[in-house]
Amino acid sequence: MITVRNISKYKEEHPTVITIGTFDGVHIGHLKILNKIINHAKNTELKSSVLTFFPHPRMVLQKDTNIKLLNTIEEKIGILEKLGLDILIIHPFTKEFSRLTATEFVRDMLVNTLKIKKVIIGYDHRFGRNRNANISDLITFGGTYDFTVDEIPAQEIDDVSVSSTKIRKALEDGDIETANSYLGYEYMLTGTIVKGKGIGKQLGYPTANLSIAEDYKLIPKNGAYIVNSFLNGKVVHGMMNIGYNPTVNGTDKSIEINFFDFDADLYDLKIQVNILVRLRDEHKFESIDALKTQLARDKEKSLQFINR
Repeated sequence: MITVRNISKYKEEHPTVITIGTFDGVHIGHLKILNKIINHAKNTELKSSVLTFFPHPRMVLQKDTNIKLLNTIEEKIGILEKLGLDILIIHPFTKEFSRLTATEFVRDMLVNTLKIKKVIIGYDHRFGRNRNANISDLITFGGTYDFTVDEIPAQEIDDVSVSSTKIRKALEDGDIETANSYLGYEYMLTGTIVKGKGIGKQLGYPTANLSIAEDYKLIPKNGAYIVNSFLNGKVVHGMMNIGYNPTVNGTDKSIEINFFDFDADLYDLKIQVNILVRLRDEHKFESIDALKTQLARDKEKSLQFINR
């Protein structure tokens, strides 16, 4: 897959079939559209392409927004590449870009730069300055610039009752099972392992402390979770705590993973942690011994789930 970070520095020479959107989460609803363009490309002489944007338009146009995203850019690239996409364009979304008219967007970006021959798009897609153009306008542009438009009808998309907003809500509520079912894969956290305070080791459960650079990444509700990662060539399971470690009077939020049957130096390593199941809320226990007892129960429950 070719990944283009700025469309102004790119010109495609091969005709393409394209879809356009933010695709946050790349969930099972998005796959309705993405699989259509990939399959169409395989059956024609066209290349499959996605035009997406970063930052998320709401981050730029609504300055007071506190929206958190389901994917970092690198996570999104990895998911789309696995689908078999030919070209991914991640265009910087700016206020200047948002002021492009629908004509400028279609003519200059889609037709002249990306050489589109077909657009496959959801029924409710809007584009251009103030989002004032719709799919009917896109079809009209197609007649002018020699491309066709396939509309994904409302019923087909709504049959998959999924949205990025619903997934964000599930994660904020700690409902990881619902979030994962909507995503079609385990929700992931990607970050670098950094040194912590060593409290887990003192308790008999040494942890890897995950630092996530992207402050826009949505972190699920505080609590304990069953997770896995791909480390040193194999899948390694563990349990993860998100929160403030109130029993030991913690003040900073942390993400700590206790990997099972794994002993290696992970410091400064960038890893992906997949969240499988939520174990419980974070609690302040009456004593360190009570915390140790709970951690033993968490581990036992995790191993039962892993070995089921």
